[in-house]
This record gives sequence, C-alpha cells and structure tokens, in this order.
Amino acid sequence: MATVARKLLGVTQVVVKGIEIGEDGVIFDLRPRWRRPRCGQCGRRAPGYDCRPARRWQHLAVGAVILWIRYAPRRVRCSSCGVRTEQVPWGRSQSRFTGDLEEMAAYLAQITDQTQVTRLLGIAWRTVGKIVARVVEGRLDPSRLDDLRFIGVDEFGYRRRQRYLTTVVDHGRRRVIWAGKGHGAQTLHAFFDRLGEKRTAALEVVTMDMSAGYMGAVRGRAPQAQIVFDRFHVQQLAGDAVDEVRREQVRLLEDPQDKRAVKDTRFVLLKNPWNLRAEEKRKLSQIERTNRPLYRAYLLKEALAGVYEYAQPKRAREALQDWLGWAGRSRLRPFVRVARTIRKHQRDILAYIDFGLTNGLVEGINNRVRMVARRAFGFHSAEALIAMVYLCCGGISLHPPLPVPT
Repeated sequence: MATVARKLLGVTQVVVKGIEIGEDGVIFDLRPRWRRPRCGQCGRRAPGYDCRPARRWQHLAVGAVILWIRYAPRRVRCSSCGVRTEQVPWGRSQSRFTGDLEEMAAYLAQITDQTQVTRLLGIAWRTVGKIVARVVEGRLDPSRLDDLRFIGVDEFGYRRRQRYLTTVVDHGRRRVIWAGKGHGAQTLHAFFDRLGEKRTAALEVVTMDMSAGYMGAVRGRAPQAQIVFDRFHVQQLAGDAVDEVRREQVRLLEDPQDKRAVKDTRFVLLKNPWNLRAEEKRKLSQIERTNRPLYRAYLLKEALAGVYEYAQPKRAREALQDWLGWAGRSRLRPFVRVARTIRKHQRDILAYIDFGLTNGLVEGINNRVRMVARRAFGFHSAEALIAMVYLCCGGISLHPPLPVPT
C-alpha cells in the first residue's frame, strides 16, 4: 500500500496511514515522516502549538480519477516567523493543492490559455491565476536586479482605455526583470526605487523608444547611463514623414488617375529597396519621373537608414550631419520637423553605432506578452498580467511531473 501511494503521488518522507475511495476520487491519508514539525514558512524545526482539523490537498488526476491527500496539519511556534502551519512534504501548507499539481498548472499556463488548464486539471479558472502568482513568488530569481549593465524599457497596452504596463528587460540575460502598472516617468521611477541607488549607478546603457517620460526618468535617476534610442523608432519618424508628404501630394493633384497612382505607392515607398517586386520598382520609377518632391522624401528616408550602416562612429556622425542639412533644405515640412527632432537627440541616436543595441529584444518580448494577453481574452488586473509576464518571460524554469519517453 505504501509503495503504491508513493508511486502514484510521487512524494517521499511520508507515512501512509490508509487509502479511501470516495465519490470524488481516491483519498490518501498521509503524515510527514519527521516527528518534530517544521515551520511552513522558513522550514526550521519548531515546537508544536496545536493541531488543526484534517483537510485535503488536491493532487494530479490519474485519468478521470482525482487523487487527494488528507492530513490534519499541526501549528508550530517558530522563533522567527511566529505561529505558522507546519511544513508538509507534498506542497505548500497554505495551499489546497499539491506541489506537483501547482507545477503542472504553471507549466500549462506557459503554453496555453487558462481555460484549457482548468479543463485538463479540473480546477477553477481563478485558481489558475492564484497558482501562477504563488509559483512566480517562489521561483522568481531574487538576484535578477543584480549586475545590471544594459537594460531596455518599453510600454505595453493590455486593455482599452489606456491601460499600460512598463516592462524592463535585461539585454544580457534576455529576460524581463521588472514589470509595473502604468507608463511614463512615474512608473519608471518605481523601478529605480526598487533597484536602489547602488545598482542604479552601475547601469551603462538604457535602450528605449523616443519617450519623453522614460527619457526624463533615466536622466534624473541614472545620469551616467547612455540612452540609446531604438533605430527602428527613429527610422519610423522618416517613414511617417514620407507618408505625410504622399498625402499632401495627393491633395495637390487634380487628375483622378494621378491621385490614384500616388495613393497606390504608400507601401512601395515604405518598403526596403531589396524587397521591392518588379511591379513595385516600376511604380517607384514613375514617381521619380512625375513627382520629384515625393521621390525626394523617399531618398531622405533611405539616406537616414543608411546612417545606421556605418560601423565607425565618426563616419556615422558625418553622414547624419549631411542628412540633417539635406532634410533642412528639402522644402518638405515633415522632414524639416523630423530634422529638428533628430538634431536635438543625435547623441542618443548615434549611440547605436557604439553599442549596437536596439529595443528589438524588448519589442519581441512584448509581442509574446501580447499573445499571452490575447489568448486569455484580456486581463482584468495588472497584477495578474504581471505574474504571467514573469512566468512566461522572466526566466522561470518549471519541471512538471511528466512521463519519461521509452
């Protein structure tokens, strides 16, 4: 009987007192093998205080049959934690589920939606979220904020009506190290408060989009860190300027066919030259012959992208200065505005050449978080989403009890 119980339950350091078949499954009466109880919070041995009523922990099912563990836990008087429920070998003393079930629930939550987890394990939808929060609390690396040098910051919209999260990613370990509700300077200040002055002073590079709030927070709290503006967001400024010039040219044209021809070049003008198909190249050649202002805007966009191709900072700086002069003289108002913005932040823009870092890693992680939010059909609280962010993108490794292939 004891051998069968240990094989089915996968627990050791227990004494099997009996097995009962009930209406809702098979119930195993167990008790810890150790005689002196241990604190359920710190694990230290402590004198017994009293005994609580018997209760059950739900275990993984065998087919359609749910396994249960029943035990009357003792309370202990711990010298450091106070009065606590004793530690049990099969899971958390405060939980109603065994450690194996919680591990499996968290593992399934990483790869599928919560509704499927409830169907597979026979637990409530809200229970899955609570289990994820407990697993994250116990497994999240407490040293994740140590030895940070290169970090990335970005925001993520998880619900309508401007509901945002701010995520901070470690470029070295390629994982989320912090997530907080909200966006802008105030939220990033909360990250720096958690990081502390000593660890903040060790930061060398912070990548971000051109967010004034994040930039102000970094300047104020980590002035020694070099801000690196994401190259794709900088290039997007030029792409938006090209589209603005195109719309302006459409308004100026009178012939309906000419209007339609310019309208149809939107994606041609924004694509990389090496991705253009034969038909798209013909459209671009027609723009070169018939609409010089729009073609000039296209060349400005490509020239700005070419600045990032230089490996030497001096050459890149010279190329950017040439581009700023050309854009300022282009007589294209959208590019004149872009030139003013880039001239103001050119040091942080050219820092990409020195460090070769973008916010692409952060954007990729945010795309994964977006997938998690969508398969859950939205999260009603930021705390639940933050727990899922840590579970799926925080470097947490899970080891559920899976069968070994033969």
